[in-house]
Amino acid sequence: MPRARKRPAGAARPDKKGPEGKRTKTENPGEASAKVENSSLQETSASKDCGKNLSSYWLMKSEPESRLEKGVDVKFSIEDLKAQPKQTACWDGVRNYQARNFLRAMKLGEEAFFYHSNCREPGIVGLMKIVKEAYPDHTQFEKNNPHYDPSSKEDNPKWSMVDVQFVRMMKRFIPLAELKTHHQAHRATGGPLQNMALFTRQRLSVQPLSREEFDFILSLEEKEPS
Repeated sequence: MPRARKRPAGAARPDKKGPEGKRTKTENPGEASAKVENSSLQETSASKDCGKNLSSYWLMKSEPESRLEKGVDVKFSIEDLKAQPKQTACWDGVRNYQARNFLRAMKLGEEAFFYHSNCREPGIVGLMKIVKEAYPDHTQFEKNNPHYDPSSKEDNPKWSMVDVQFVRMMKRFIPLAELKTHHQAHRATGGPLQNMALFTRQRLSVQPLSREEFDFILSLEEKEPS
């Protein structure tokens, strides 16, 4: 996931300078964080998702609170995204094959919820859009970066990232607890959140959303918290 001091989106990799990608979220049990996902999946099986545009809507997790990983603060909140030039940043640090393949499936202009993860009150805080499709994640080659991967080669990089741009804050914060209440109710009634990946594939920091899931979550903005 992005870090507060990140390289401008789309910028070339610097000559041997300190890491500047955004901070990846480390996926923790129960509440997955965004990009520092340590893959438990095999690339061969995950590759089945690659190249398929499985969704036009996404949920992407990042950690809004400071946490050091190999001496680097991996904090990246929606406020950090808003503070970037043109409110745009690269979504780097994803180290899970399935999440990586979801990044590779993203198309220009698609929308994503910005989800604050691994914090005191996780939940959806805002909207962003994809402004650059998948390209190699520079942090996999930077030895002083927490997301360095010595097995990845520049002529055949394993890991990808996209550029995202801030769209707006949610009209109100949509907490995980509220989403879970709807998910549990919809499992019984057949509602739109019955199969939401936030609960069925919770360790993924990048998750697809159906149009029905996306629209339902947006509708919660206009309602009092349940």
